[in-house]
Amino acid sequence: MIRIALSSAVLVVLLAACNRTPEPAAAPQTPAATPEASPAPAPAPVAASDADWQGYGPVQLGIDAEQFNTAWGSELQGDVVADGGCYYLQPAGQREGGVAFMIESGRFVRYDLRTADIAAPGGGKVGLDLARLQALYPQAEAPQPHKYEEGGKTLRVPAADGSQGVLVFELGADGKARAWRVGLPPQVDYVEGCG
Repeated sequence: MIRIALSSAVLVVLLAACNRTPEPAAAPQTPAATPEASPAPAPAPVAASDADWQGYGPVQLGIDAEQFNTAWGSELQGDVVADGGCYYLQPAGQREGGVAFMIESGRFVRYDLRTADIAAPGGGKVGLDLARLQALYPQAEAPQPHKYEEGGKTLRVPAADGSQGVLVFELGADGKARAWRVGLPPQVDYVEGCG
């Protein structure tokens, strides 16, 4: 009887030993690499949008007003000027600061934005400071004083893709972009918009 009990105990111990999970082997130790000095990282790009150097979404700079309306395909609001003058159109129901399209002499020549929700071509956006914008746009011209705002500046950026489009950022006295626009010269440089 003792022999059966002893045999059963040995069997239980042996079975328990067989069912143990092995401990993972320790990872081999590698010598720590010596960190090397590296240059400051480039600014991270901002999310892409419908904005580009040649137009906005389905509408391309330079098309006539009829082509613009057809290509846009959705309801627009604004006061159309019949004599070929300058006016703005905006998508119906959009939030304040969203895209505004300039039409002059019957052609789509510029679009303006005042929101940080939409990135400019190349990644700039409302709220970025001058240094960050210059890092994103190495082809930018030297900043110029803003025509109306003391301490404000404008940063003019020729198209990176070789097209005729030009990007202009308006920066406040705090040094941060508060608006930007893309268009064809000379309309892209109108400080007053259609004013």
